[in-house]
Amino acid sequence: MRGRVFTAAAAALALLLTGCSSDGDEADDGKIRLRFQSLAWQQDSVEANKELVAEWNAAHPDIQVDYVQGSWDSVHDQLLTSFEGGEAPDIIHDASDDLADFAYGGYLADLTTLLPARLKADIPARSWRTTTFGQGIYGVPFLQEPRVIMANKKILESSGVRIPTPERPWSWEEFRQVTKELTATMGKGGYAIAWPLKEPVSVSLNLGLSAGGQLFHRGADGKVTVRFTEADGIVPGTVHDQVNTDLSASRSTLGTGGSDALPGFFGGKYAMVPLGFSYRQQITQQAPKGFEWTVLPAPAGKEGLAQGVSPQTLSIAEDSPYKKEAARFLDFFLQPRNMVRLARGDWMLPTGTAALADPSLRTAKDGWATGAAVAQQLRSAPAQSVRGYPEWKDKVATPAFQEYYSGAIDADELRRRLVEDGNLVLARYQRD
Repeated sequence: MRGRVFTAAAAALALLLTGCSSDGDEADDGKIRLRFQSLAWQQDSVEANKELVAEWNAAHPDIQVDYVQGSWDSVHDQLLTSFEGGEAPDIIHDASDDLADFAYGGYLADLTTLLPARLKADIPARSWRTTTFGQGIYGVPFLQEPRVIMANKKILESSGVRIPTPERPWSWEEFRQVTKELTATMGKGGYAIAWPLKEPVSVSLNLGLSAGGQLFHRGADGKVTVRFTEADGIVPGTVHDQVNTDLSASRSTLGTGGSDALPGFFGGKYAMVPLGFSYRQQITQQAPKGFEWTVLPAPAGKEGLAQGVSPQTLSIAEDSPYKKEAARFLDFFLQPRNMVRLARGDWMLPTGTAALADPSLRTAKDGWATGAAVAQQLRSAPAQSVRGYPEWKDKVATPAFQEYYSGAIDADELRRRLVEDGNLVLARYQRD
């Protein structure tokens, strides 16, 4: 979901800009100035963000918004530094899975009474849950990105396998069987699927919801522990077996990012690549002439097409002296027509019900309709409100999943690490 190409120089510039501006300024001319740090990175998305800021500024001469460019690559540390230094932007673009520590730490404003009724009603409750921590709402979830399967249309159709639809998706069992059959038709060096799993944790947990996996469980005392059930093992087990038993998935892509798998996809080495929805833009821009591709839903389990997501969010800094003005800007920025512009700019899906119904997001071209259908089943990612999740992910889960998928450890060792080592990490964040 997050930006995949952002230079270190740009990140440094964002830091410099954040450090040199004063928060929530009232200029000498009496105008209120709000700083909006955006993480938009694709050209169309940056343009859409800047255009909306310009439109607001033209219509609100007394409340001016300054656009500041941030970076997904460094946003957590940069925000933490700016919060602690009292230099945070008034309006903060982030992702919901990055908000928990900031919300519990008192750095973000509770939006419960600041947001207009229109905006609250337009976004479904399942999306609001991604930004609700304790009794407060600490961000507006506005863009979401399901994981889908990009498929080589010619290879799929010539193989004779059943092509899934959102109404009749593959089950995880059928998906594994299809990839075995598909690989057999592709010849030496070809694989039915490539899993780019440089960051395996969110993929494993979010797709695992479809099979009934949850992994994180909150007790009556409010504390979270890790439990690895049979349902939690279905999706990781499928990927592991495709790579190590069936040889239907490429081993070489396990440590790569999504963009790294595209040349092999275009060249016919891989028939399918599971990717975030926004990768469709790269495919349309980079695919060779005549390359035919389609978008398929991810496999379904006992929970159907359920899938965890961490939407992009907009928050207001607790230290901002102009929270009401910032909330007015958010209301404007996230009007349905504007949400559509932002979604199309990022090649993602809006959370707003009115925006998601827009005909331009329901076309078969480029897979928009498939994404819109899947969007109805998106849920809060399992780790959404778990304090200590970033450390658990980096120190425990990422190496454990990487070793499991490569075949270096078995399922029992994966379970032991995620549960035993993982609970030790989480316990440090939940001491009374």
